[in-house]
Amino acid sequence: MAKFELKLPKMGESVAEATVTNWLKEVGDTIELDEPVVEIATDKVDSEVPSEVEGVLVEKLFEADDVVQVGQTLAIIETEGEGDATPEPATSEANEDNTSKQVAEQMLTEAKETTSTPSISNDGERFYSPLVKSIAQEEGITQEELDQVEGTGLEGRVTKDDILTYVAKRKDGEVPSKPAAKPTQAVKQETPAAPVSVNGGDEIIEMSRMGKMISKHMIASVQTSAHVQSFIEVDVTNIWNWRNKVKNEFQKREGEKLTFTPIFMEAVAKAIRDFPMINISVDGDKVIKKKDINLGMAAALPDGNLIVPVIKKADQLNLVGMAKAVNDLASRARAGKLKPDDTVGGTYTVTNVGTFGSVMGTPIINQPQVGILALGAIRKIPAVIETPEGDFIGIRQKMFLSHSYDHRVVNGALGGQFVQRVAQYLEAWDVDRAV
Repeated sequence: MAKFELKLPKMGESVAEATVTNWLKEVGDTIELDEPVVEIATDKVDSEVPSEVEGVLVEKLFEADDVVQVGQTLAIIETEGEGDATPEPATSEANEDNTSKQVAEQMLTEAKETTSTPSISNDGERFYSPLVKSIAQEEGITQEELDQVEGTGLEGRVTKDDILTYVAKRKDGEVPSKPAAKPTQAVKQETPAAPVSVNGGDEIIEMSRMGKMISKHMIASVQTSAHVQSFIEVDVTNIWNWRNKVKNEFQKREGEKLTFTPIFMEAVAKAIRDFPMINISVDGDKVIKKKDINLGMAAALPDGNLIVPVIKKADQLNLVGMAKAVNDLASRARAGKLKPDDTVGGTYTVTNVGTFGSVMGTPIINQPQVGILALGAIRKIPAVIETPEGDFIGIRQKMFLSHSYDHRVVNGALGGQFVQRVAQYLEAWDVDRAV
């Protein structure tokens, strides 16, 4: 028999770790080639890790809720044949991760044998990986002390390098072995939450993991960015009539539906080219101007949550390419088939609140971006039409665009001019345009 190490694969640029959410196979189960073994979650999307071999699951190295680094071994699968079926690691980083895990396991074993070792938990708001907890326990670092270690990982998590750096400074006397008591006047006074009355007929529903993440991100965005909004009404009659004229031919030729979304996305990408300081992010007191225009499109999931897949380099796509990208991401989002890389790298976001009948909305910025555009419902309304012969009342198709932007770095002039430019591109639509 041979042993195969099932590793956490690379899941896209900027994704360095994932959380084990559910094991689909138990020890002793038979596994087929490409059969999913374990479900994982990043801060962006849920996915599955399939097996690269046929065999029997003989060992699980992580449990649910454990955080795993890319390249670490998740499980051991026993296969037919002799020798080690595990392929050579692709990078030295994977070797380092495996070595770190072995060191962590040894540390954890030794820590359990030491009765005086302080216990480290994840009961608070901060999450610690098994490796970090093991090192802290081995070094005698208390929970209170660990909570004050500055983390450089995702959402402030303490990484292996963070804890090792802290241990080195601690041994050199650069930091006290126990944290100094904070001054009384520096203690943040938390406002107690209002009590919630629960009656006999009320139902208590636990928030989903994604729901908790969305809640946390929305609160963080409001606390980070100074949200302001600009609104503009757009006459999209020409677009409405043009789409009705070409949509059947488009679907017959391309095998894709032509919705309004790619048309709006094209106008947004063109407007960003005109106003590149909308395509930025903020890092402390520095502004990062993005080279690529990567448009996020908020999509509703069947469970009611939202996810934001990203159209990469949207300004380089023609309308056919944009329609295919929009349809592909939307269908895979509804089916739960998005990959982690599909949801990262966005530089500006568009959300269609009109899908649910809303005339307009005031969306919350998708951090670390500085702007988000809400598309309202298209409505048939009476409007004043100006002509060389005079003004008259006619029936037009109109909608509202709502632009939320970060007033720390985007002033009212830029925020207003940008959404006005989007409207100008939409109203100037060529009714004779070929597609």
